[in-house]
Amino acid sequence: MTEPQTGRIRVPADLDSVTATGTEDHTGVDPQAVERIWQAARHWYEAGMHPAIQVCLRQNGRVVLNRAIGHGWGNGPDDPAGAEKIPVGVDTPFCVYSAAKAISTTVVHMLVERGELDLDARVCDYLPTYTSHGKDRTTVRHVVTHSAGVPLATGPRPDLKRMNDSDYAREMLGNLRPIYRPGLVHMYHGLTWGPLIREIVSAATGRNIRDILATEILEPLGFRWTNYGVAPEDVPLVAPSHVTGKPLPAPMAAAFKKAVGGTPSQIIPFSNTADFLTSVVPSSSTVSNAVELSRFAELLCRGGELDGVRVLRADTLRAAAAPCRRLRPDIAVGLMPMRWGTGYMLGSTRFGPFGRNAPDAFGHTGLTNIAVWADPARNLAAAVVSSGKPGGHPEAKRYPALLDAIAREIPQSG
Repeated sequence: MTEPQTGRIRVPADLDSVTATGTEDHTGVDPQAVERIWQAARHWYEAGMHPAIQVCLRQNGRVVLNRAIGHGWGNGPDDPAGAEKIPVGVDTPFCVYSAAKAISTTVVHMLVERGELDLDARVCDYLPTYTSHGKDRTTVRHVVTHSAGVPLATGPRPDLKRMNDSDYAREMLGNLRPIYRPGLVHMYHGLTWGPLIREIVSAATGRNIRDILATEILEPLGFRWTNYGVAPEDVPLVAPSHVTGKPLPAPMAAAFKKAVGGTPSQIIPFSNTADFLTSVVPSSSTVSNAVELSRFAELLCRGGELDGVRVLRADTLRAAAAPCRRLRPDIAVGLMPMRWGTGYMLGSTRFGPFGRNAPDAFGHTGLTNIAVWADPARNLAAAVVSSGKPGGHPEAKRYPALLDAIAREIPQSG
């Protein structure tokens, strides 16, 4: 292994020795194209920013690439040289942070289709205390589309030990002071989106969103992970995330802290704790892996039905993924231009979170260098999961290069 620089992992000399490959079916695809995609993933790994990387791609219902590289445990930048190093597997679970929003958005639209939730109802119709400072004009649609006016957590710092306390969450949400009129502009709601969605769904249905996701989608389709948090006994099975790279410059660190409630060095260690990994936060506490995330994306790619389980009508999903915000810089992707649907991030031709020339793709990204998406034009369902949370580093373009390679090597259908 190479001796690490500050903020980097020890990269093994023999990458094959830390590579895991699951079952793949290259029928109907160019095997060399698959290998070129994987070479882009290996090149990204060699930057030393991610202890572990998983990539799973499904096309036309077949798993065409299912591989992982690196270590789940023992090779973070702060791990001692003699730490036990446990290689990552294709099914190793990780916290996938805001990739959770693609799943939560799907649940919301399922409930809307069933008449259990109304996007154009006021939030206070479900949460009566959500009225102060003009918030009584906020609709559920404003929340889902990140235009509710509360992208920042104003007021007292929340007690993170009470994350799952519904009464406490509703009290804190009721005290929020919007920084702009609901519906005026889109601004990514990194902190408040999850608690708002959880409490709105709970009030509308009388059920916890975690239970809804499990009984309506995950259990019928046989998922092992992919829900908000895990059982306490499963916490040791979740591979940790690591802060990597150089610290963010002071202005960027301040903006990051304002948007998500802390610096990476504060947030990431907490996200590895049992308190967070057993919490129900529909914006960020989902535990999954690339195999399962790509299977969830296949449900979206197939118009809301998978293996005989119909979750959404195709027309409902098309409406949810239709553009409702034009291409413009977005804080959610480092101020790169991006389009949005009603809760889903959308791809584009020149920019976008799912590679270039992917205007039909939709899904969501996660902190940092995590993505799950469906691209119906390619009959592609994809997921990339990584465990490093890098600050500045000169190889930052290797991650979008992988996404570009996927879009380039998997041709559009027809």
